[in-house]
Amino acid sequence: METEELSRKIVDWIRNKVVAADAKGVVFGLSGGVDSAVVALLCKKAFPGDLLALIMPCRSAKEDVEDALSFARKFDVNHQLVVLDESYDKLVSELEKGGFCEGLDSGRKRLAFANIKPRLRMTTLYYFANLLNCLVVGTGNKSEIMVGYFTKHGDGAADILPLGNLLKTQVKELARYLGVPREIINKPPSAGLWRGQTDEAEMGVTYEEIDAFLSGRASANKSEKVSLMIKRSEHKRALPDIPDF
Repeated sequence: METEELSRKIVDWIRNKVVAADAKGVVFGLSGGVDSAVVALLCKKAFPGDLLALIMPCRSAKEDVEDALSFARKFDVNHQLVVLDESYDKLVSELEKGGFCEGLDSGRKRLAFANIKPRLRMTTLYYFANLLNCLVVGTGNKSEIMVGYFTKHGDGAADILPLGNLLKTQVKELARYLGVPREIINKPPSAGLWRGQTDEAEMGVTYEEIDAFLSGRASANKSEKVSLMIKRSEHKRALPDIPDF
């Protein structure tokens, strides 16, 4: 499918989903990365007057916030800055009371605290969505979804996922078509969980390798790893299990 046609079809899909839900418009998170930039421009085409981009730093890198703000201003995307630093700090402080975390594996502890960030953002998104009668638009792509690279009930929580059937490489192609600045397209993907964190370093596999696997072109040395990631993350892509009796 040509990129122009793909863009048009996604815009129509977003619009139809919102109308079917009897909602007014869309709310989404704007992180300063390529996925949220693409979602922002597609949403603006679908609902130019009824959208809200939320920039939600949560002990985030300053440059990510600046990139998000600069993008919103450049493309005239209605936005609001909601700083979650104090909310995050207060919750972490409460969770650490009683010493339960003492002695636990430091890597597991860091990840548990880091996952609070996207869950706070999810709560913020749904607050505004409820307030404005809007749908929450997620920014996840197929590559992330299939290997489970998202926080359950965090950035994985959304009403619609317009990029959910596109590989990361396809999202970048769409970004170039839509005019997303090159510096955002080429920026190392990061969930912003901690300073210096990048998606590919954390996963131990590149998006190109994931996309190659999902397209049936993976090298043998990466196939096993990606396949295992897909299997282990099955629970993230499904509703909670219930007894079959």
